[in-house]
Amino acid sequence: MKKLILILAVGFAAWQFYFKHQDRQTVTSYDSDSAPSSFAAQQSAAALARTYSCDGRTYCSQMSSCEEATYFLQHCPGMKMDGDYDGVPCEQQWCN
Repeated sequence: MKKLILILAVGFAAWQFYFKHQDRQTVTSYDSDSAPSSFAAQQSAAALARTYSCDGRTYCSQMSSCEEATYFLQHCPGMKMDGDYDGVPCEQQWCN
């Protein structure tokens, strides 16, 4: 009985991990040269929303790009990535 409960717990954890990280798949960027800029901006915002989600990260050292840091600063509460409050996050690491 204990083995069955352990197997179910591990299976549930694996299932949760799979669905949590399925949303983080990289989205191919849209070629903005062949479309109007407003359409490209809408595509870009939609792609970012699918790629990133507020998951508790708050510092520049936890980010992997300027685009990611900018998304977090604009959409997530409690960010600690804009020391001079100019709206540009991670200026020494990513957005310089």
